[in-house]
Amino acid sequence: VQLVESGGGSVQAGGSLRLSCAASGRTFIGNVMAWFRQAPGKEREFVAGINWSGTRTYYADSVKGRFSISRDNAKNTVYLQMNSLKPEDTAVFYCATGAYRGSNNVPEGSSYDYWGQGTQVTVSS
Repeated sequence: VQLVESGGGSVQAGGSLRLSCAASGRTFIGNVMAWFRQAPGKEREFVAGINWSGTRTYYADSVKGRFSISRDNAKNTVYLQMNSLKPEDTAVFYCATGAYRGSNNVPEGSSYDYWGQGTQVTVSS
């Protein structure tokens, strides 16, 4: 499975960006897809996740109400709509996918088998 992120860039605080992650190669029904991010000097952190059917979504507290995750299984693509961006959102954003192992494991990076190369998001004040 190959994951390719796009849509990153530079934006001023309060602005919006929409990230996309296209999956190719072997794909499997029932997987969960998620977004993580890593800021300079910080550990990777969970941002948002979504189950196969799109009926369940998961968010880090820091992005609730501002970010929205969605997916289009016909296109093997997951999206992250980011609104009201803040300078502290600056990071490299990664998408990931893996078998669904229960809600408690969605925020855990170790639950994911495949990762994209990342896309930079920079938010200036």
